[in-house]
Amino acid sequence: MNILLVEDDLDSRLYLGQFLRKLGHRIVESEDGEDALSKFPTGQFNLVISDIRMPKISGLELLQTIVHLPAGRDTDIILFTGHVDVSLAIEALRAGAYDYLLKPINVNELTAVIQRVSERQSLLRENKIANNKFKKEKAASQATQRELELLKTSYVREIKREEVFIFSKKMKQIYTQAENFQLDTSLPILIQGETGTGKEILAKYIHYYHSKNERPFIDINCAAMTSGIFESDLFGYEAGAFTGGLPKGQKGKLDIAQGGTVFFDEIGELSVDLQAKLLRFIEEREFYRVGGLKKIKSNVRIICATNVDIPKQIQQGLFRSDLYYRLNIGHFIIPPLRERPEEILPMANIFLNRLARRRGKRFKNISKKAAKLLITYHWPGNVRELKNAIEWITFTHDDSEVRTEHLDRIIRSASKPAETNNNHSLSGEIAEFKLPRDFFDIETFYNEVVRQALEMHKGNKAKTASYLRMSRHSLYSCLKRMEVDK
Repeated sequence: MNILLVEDDLDSRLYLGQFLRKLGHRIVESEDGEDALSKFPTGQFNLVISDIRMPKISGLELLQTIVHLPAGRDTDIILFTGHVDVSLAIEALRAGAYDYLLKPINVNELTAVIQRVSERQSLLRENKIANNKFKKEKAASQATQRELELLKTSYVREIKREEVFIFSKKMKQIYTQAENFQLDTSLPILIQGETGTGKEILAKYIHYYHSKNERPFIDINCAAMTSGIFESDLFGYEAGAFTGGLPKGQKGKLDIAQGGTVFFDEIGELSVDLQAKLLRFIEEREFYRVGGLKKIKSNVRIICATNVDIPKQIQQGLFRSDLYYRLNIGHFIIPPLRERPEEILPMANIFLNRLARRRGKRFKNISKKAAKLLITYHWPGNVRELKNAIEWITFTHDDSEVRTEHLDRIIRSASKPAETNNNHSLSGEIAEFKLPRDFFDIETFYNEVVRQALEMHKGNKAKTASYLRMSRHSLYSCLKRMEVDK
């Protein structure tokens, strides 16, 4: 970062300047507030670190001046002093200081504060880039004033390393409604949406929105659960409950997640008899361990997610209507990406800038023609497919902007019907793929094959596993790894 260090004590200024340079920051030094202000027209500083008590202009006066300068609008300010004065600290924070430290400066504490400033400014820059690019695209298409006003409410929020993208009125309404459920853990929640729309991210948003919530968030993949595994995993078991169990028994996830959230993914895949056991727990808020006689109370929040049509499953006898109505208290339906096209370009630009930086590629923009293709494409894999598409582009190409030819593989694969002939040779299609010159990441290629197969079968994991000639367990493990690596 570009840091302006303002300190009238020469020894302290030289020491701090040398320390900050070793951390990799670019440092400009000033001996007082007047000298510091003279440097602002010629330089853009991410951070100002200043003593409060100085001759001519105090650090507090310097702060109050900088926040009103055009060049100081995006500058964070850290003040420090050797005088313990709580009222002065409060005044500094109210005036816009990022933080307030006491002398002698603890360099570890200073390093931690600077790291927080850096992370905050990085997220703000990404927001600014996304919003600026989106404004240009909307202006080019003569967006209405209502759409522009909606744009101002768009933002990216980070929730425990997950990112919540809100660039549309629909998603803003969903996340605003979700905030109403955050304090009451007794209300069960059902989230419906196609594969890749962000159901688990919404669940984590509900759980983690209050930053002080350090209670567990535990997920259960219902599609991979048999009856025996489900009960012992969810409720736990006592010693000797069954052959092969741990000698002392084991706590279940309802025990481990006390005060937190248990997230049941793919609830539509859970068998009807297991649905009955889950319903009983939701209604009674208590359970027995397998082989146990002691009733255990639990105050966990239950959030379920599915990509299937539950009412249709009820008609087919595959889902209990009483469980559905119980879960329906907190019901969220996340629309597919094709129904909120105004979100496509902002998210694509965020993914592009981030992945290009990570891979050292030159990509900066998306051309107008490519942008039009991105907006009109139907994205059956939704946000996950969009991110994977941008990742594939930055992996296989290196250019200043994304062009239509970079999207050929995406559009072409979407237009091809699923092959039904088991004897069909893939040699021709494999021959179309060209290996990049610099390096080839086989893991990324493997993940891309799985992703396309999942899209081809509209999120049906059983059909996807059969198509790829792999077990369902192997597919679930692969999908879980892909989520961790994203």
